[in-house]
Amino acid sequence: MNVALWVLQGFLAFAFGAAGLFKLVTSRQGLIEKKMGWAADFTDGQVKLIGLAEVLGAAGLIVPWATGILPVLTPIAALCLAIVMGGALAVHVRRKEPPFPPLILGILAAAVAGFRF
Repeated sequence: MNVALWVLQGFLAFAFGAAGLFKLVTSRQGLIEKKMGWAADFTDGQVKLIGLAEVLGAAGLIVPWATGILPVLTPIAALCLAIVMGGALAVHVRRKEPPFPPLILGILAAAVAGFRF
C-alpha cells in the first residue's frame, strides 16, 4: 500500500506542480487564450495565488513524508489540494465546463489525505 501511495503522491505532485507553475509563469490573458476560460472569472493576483497554492501543495505531498520532518504536513497538503479542487469543480460546473479533471484530482488528493492520516 505504501508503494501505491508513493506512486499516487508522485503523480499528484507532478500534476499540481506543473499546473501551478504554468499559472505562475503565464499571464491571465495567456491562460484565457490557451482555452482556460475560467481565468476570466479571477484577477491576476487570484490566478497567481491559485498557482502558488498548487506548487506549494505539490511540494507538501512529497517533501515532509520523504524527509520524515513533520510528515503530518503531507496529508494536510493533500487535504488542502482536495479543497482547492473542490473550488475548481464549482467554477467548472458554474461555467458549464467539463468537471472531470478537478473531480478526479480532488478525489485522488482526498484519498492520499485519508490514507496518510
